[in-house]
Amino acid sequence: MELWELEARESIRDLVARYNANGDSGRFAEVLELFTADAAMHIPSGSHRGRDEIEGMFTNAAAKTGDDAGAAAAFIRHFTATLQIDLRDEDTATSRCYYQVLTDRGLDHWGRYIDRYRREDGRWRFAERKVTVDGRVPGGWGDQG
Repeated sequence: MELWELEARESIRDLVARYNANGDSGRFAEVLELFTADAAMHIPSGSHRGRDEIEGMFTNAAAKTGDDAGAAAAFIRHFTATLQIDLRDEDTATSRCYYQVLTDRGLDHWGRYIDRYRREDGRWRFAERKVTVDGRVPGGWGDQG
């Protein structure tokens, strides 16, 4: 394995961790910096292209932590596991991993992230993220539209 491969793998692991930590903390400006300008985000309810649309998706999701009875959650925590990274070349890669989401009520929903990455200006970013949901707790935060 070459040095660039080790650096790429560690940078991608860090990227995935920053996505979770910043998103869970509501730091959406920091999350958006993790995406390429032309990135695509695919979630079960639809696709979002470019940072503006992706920002809207996060803003809408954050609203579900508010006061409406079924969706309110005091906190959201995303955890990822089994991150499998495939380097295509020095500037592109793909990966897949499992995720689970905890709230103050316990396990909420779980599934998989399927990602494409691109290195721009020396930084790895999401070029595309597909979110699948394998299961959810009925009436939980992830079960709200």
